[in-house]
Amino acid sequence: MTFILITILLWIPYSLLILYYRKSWLSINDFIPQKIKQANEMPFVSVIIAARNEELTIGHCLQSLINQSYPRSKFEIIVINDNSTDKTVQVIQAFQKENIHFYNLADFTGSTALNSYKKKSIETALKFAKGELVITTDADCIAPEQWLETLVSFYVEKNPVFIALPVAYADPSIKDGILKKFLKIFQSLDFMTLQGITGASVYKKFHSMCNGANLAYQKKVFYEVNGFEGMDEIASGDDMLLMHKIQKVHPDKIMFLKSPDVIVQTHSAETLKDFMNQRIRWASKTDKYTDKKIIAVLLLVYVLNAWLLILALCSFFIIKAFYIFLFAIGLKILVELIFLYPVAKFFDQQKLLWWFVPAQPFHILYTLVAGWLGKFGSYRWKGRKVK
Repeated sequence: MTFILITILLWIPYSLLILYYRKSWLSINDFIPQKIKQANEMPFVSVIIAARNEELTIGHCLQSLINQSYPRSKFEIIVINDNSTDKTVQVIQAFQKENIHFYNLADFTGSTALNSYKKKSIETALKFAKGELVITTDADCIAPEQWLETLVSFYVEKNPVFIALPVAYADPSIKDGILKKFLKIFQSLDFMTLQGITGASVYKKFHSMCNGANLAYQKKVFYEVNGFEGMDEIASGDDMLLMHKIQKVHPDKIMFLKSPDVIVQTHSAETLKDFMNQRIRWASKTDKYTDKKIIAVLLLVYVLNAWLLILALCSFFIIKAFYIFLFAIGLKILVELIFLYPVAKFFDQQKLLWWFVPAQPFHILYTLVAGWLGKFGSYRWKGRKVK
């Protein structure tokens, strides 16, 4: 009886939450940009990229920015090199003829050790940024041609101070083996779920989420909330922690832009170790969130997955626990697929849903491990160990 009661007490609020996300996602209209006719109505924007050891990807990233349909005279690209030890700098310098501004972080920090190099990189870039709207992306991202034009049109029409935008993982390479392919598909499913929740929650102002690979905010608002002050020592959080600060001051001006033309594509982790380090890094900032609703949501998700693992372990000794486990995980899969299908359709990744069921056991385990180590462990990121 206890097994059934706990399962019901966890499953009902979780299912209602996921179905609420689905309804919220479906209520977001795809944004159709209006052509900005007058040049003086086009705001100047600054695209900021913090790069560390990205020699294999940053060239493709910069080329995608150069190819933007938005007038070249109306935006700038600022790249901050975060102490790269490969050929990242040489690749960036080859693009400087394209009016890309390049700075070395070490020229501003010297040999001072930092716990958040990315925040310092963005903060440094902002000192030189001329745009009223700041857009951040990562050095391994590819932006579609209409990215800036659509984003600016949304900004002019809606007048937000902070915009969260969609991100997707690139498809696995045909050269990838079956295990690496599964790892990348698993990441894509997990990340796509997070993106759907991001759009739904921001649109309904239920709680706030975003990803630093694709977001925008007014430069003046960054300084209005004193930027990263108060979270300088937190290794991660240049996106969501800043979002929460801005949300406190401008709760009605935080928006999500839903459009296929602004989906930035990035790369998933190549190895299980890199994947876990990334997710532990994301989880490490959870207890620093000032948005208590998202903490409650994450706690519910963590406890539900922990209970499913307990049921699975008890199934080896108690037959009733086995049936309850099958029932609970079956309903969980059903509800999540109901939510995920329209999100997958938006990202044109419906084919990945065939992998959703076999990915479930791994998702439960990774959620528990990453959540625990994010709070009590450490991780390595970009060759640095972070606590």
